[in-house]
Amino acid sequence: MRHARLIALCAVFALAALFAAHSAAADLFARPAAAVSGVPERPAPPAAPDPSLTAHALTAAPGPLDNPLKGFARFYVPGEDQNAGYPRSLSWSYFGLSEVMRDAGNCAAYDWSVVDRALNEMASYGNQAAIRFYLEYPGGTGGHPANAIPRCFDGHVAYRTNTHWGTVSPDYDSPYLLDAVTAFIGALGARYDGDPRIGFLNLGIVGLWGEWHTWPFDADTGDGHPNLMPTDASGARIVRAFDDAFDVTKLEIRYPESAGGAADDLDIGYHDDSFCYREGSPAAGVTLPRSLGGASYSQLERALDRGVENKWMTSSMGGEVRPEIQGTAFDAWPGGSGQVDDMRACIELEHTTWKINQGSQGYAPSDPRVAEAVRLMGYDLTATHAYLPDRASGTATVGVTIANRGVAPFYYPWTMSLGLRDAAGTVVKTWDTSWDLRTVMPLRIRAFPDWNAGAAYLDHGHPRYFQTGVDLTGVPAGSYQVVLRVRNPLEAISPAAKKLRFGNASQGGDGWLGLGNLAVDPGAGGTPAPSAPEPEPEPEPEPTSSVPAGGGLTLDDFDGAPAYPADARNDLRGWTGGNCFANGDGGGVVADGALTLRYDNCGWFGSDVGTDVSAYTHLVVRIRGDAGGEESHFHLSLGGTTRLLGEYVLDGGARPAVTTRYRDIRIPMAANGIDPTRPGQLAMGFWYGGRGTVTIDGVRFE
Repeated sequence: MRHARLIALCAVFALAALFAAHSAAADLFARPAAAVSGVPERPAPPAAPDPSLTAHALTAAPGPLDNPLKGFARFYVPGEDQNAGYPRSLSWSYFGLSEVMRDAGNCAAYDWSVVDRALNEMASYGNQAAIRFYLEYPGGTGGHPANAIPRCFDGHVAYRTNTHWGTVSPDYDSPYLLDAVTAFIGALGARYDGDPRIGFLNLGIVGLWGEWHTWPFDADTGDGHPNLMPTDASGARIVRAFDDAFDVTKLEIRYPESAGGAADDLDIGYHDDSFCYREGSPAAGVTLPRSLGGASYSQLERALDRGVENKWMTSSMGGEVRPEIQGTAFDAWPGGSGQVDDMRACIELEHTTWKINQGSQGYAPSDPRVAEAVRLMGYDLTATHAYLPDRASGTATVGVTIANRGVAPFYYPWTMSLGLRDAAGTVVKTWDTSWDLRTVMPLRIRAFPDWNAGAAYLDHGHPRYFQTGVDLTGVPAGSYQVVLRVRNPLEAISPAAKKLRFGNASQGGDGWLGLGNLAVDPGAGGTPAPSAPEPEPEPEPEPTSSVPAGGGLTLDDFDGAPAYPADARNDLRGWTGGNCFANGDGGGVVADGALTLRYDNCGWFGSDVGTDVSAYTHLVVRIRGDAGGEESHFHLSLGGTTRLLGEYVLDGGARPAVTTRYRDIRIPMAANGIDPTRPGQLAMGFWYGGRGTVTIDGVRFE
């Protein structure tokens, strides 16, 4: 019932946006030709890597569906599981101004408890918030009031009634209101600017739902309704107050022309709350421009009209998938059908980073259409190459090239760190870098027909090369893996904070991306490997323990010799382990000679092969699942090939299928491009939207 109520309210919200759009239509028809900004200047190419370093080509893989600060947001409901349904990293909430300005006698007194309670609960699930404050909301929302005008305005501000919606609308031009509201915005920024719990803040405050319109009581007074909106000067004062108060947190306003375009030259993006919807007869889009069948009042036509269609380069684009189409928005992906406009074009031309989408709770995480759309939204980062020396002592130079295949940059200056991971899987040394992820721009952008650019897509960003030196002082001599991560500031508040992860096969669920191996030599700046008395050796297993019946080579049969994960060694004496699983303190559990891995859109298992296996033709995984169908839940990597388990080709052309009974999945290595001479590490990654349990009885080569 709570969800039904929220969805109904969303529909009202979007309906108001529709009415507001119609009210502006006559104005826009009368405007001159669009003052388009045109093709944005392409960033300069990056410096070339240091030629003395060894290049490591990194294998691409699909990025996770719940990367931070992008994708779908759902309504925050206190006490509800914020991670149920489709994978996500954002929660959405309104707040009435009267819930914070509670003192009837003092407009400068603020009680932030309602905000902090919500932000803390969202953060406890590892999610960031997108929020908006309002004064009038037809019917209210959840536990928030319909009339959110603070009582301290009484007797100082004139109140009017929007008889269509039944709301009380304050005089937005009142000097008393403007003083109180701008003081509130200043206090809001002083408390929350840069707060890692908040990802995006809509300006709100003005109009129905804080959406900067009061339809039908708007500028079109020919319908007999007076105009309840503020003048552009009053609106611009509110816009400037937000810009003054917030330097870090990304801001968004509903329309490009709000307050006379006061946000044109400010770091304030837009939120399109009727995203990719088609209406009217003949049907016209309310997001796409007229040149692509959109209405004269569409969101992108408004942006073209003001020449701000390229604001996405520095400012985020949010909003809401129109509620009427949320359930079917991606059925015809990448195009559209009926009331759903060309969805790919909407995402690409708006450079969408996130959208409220309450209906996303009904999407299947395995739906490839939705997954492709979510990965396209905002940033989609892949490390293409790493550059590092094979051996070093004292200092080492490390470089990495990162490409962005999404439609927008990452908008926050999150810290990028390098680290060294030892053979046991422990990151033993880290270094923070000055690398700025915001500079990794999309590789290509979609051209507006209005630009007359001569092509549908244009090259834009470049794979961005970053390089720095690291001090190896105090690092014991030995072999390490160089790793990279991007630190989500929410981690300082919530251990559940979603990790920013790259679209790479070597990306771990713990946030660390494997770049390549480095041998640290003893010498200047380093330390010798710690000496210890020579231990008595663990007896080597009998050779036959690695040869199952019928011949072959066992990687691991989880029989307890060696013990997993305490010994961190497989049957070939290579390193093995896992993290981010929901059992065994993250590493999975071995029982009855089999490894059980319980996962929920997170989990990584790796086991070093470390030997030429070209004497064998097949990789064999003996596996079962609790529910069956788990072959679509995880990637398997070996010998330069990474695919969903269910995407490998078996002898005869069939595909692997996991059932509730053990079965041997025999993967022919040659047919799947697996290099048996350099198998490297067998790895399984579970951060692709799946939730369940698999049990592996053994892995071998035959």
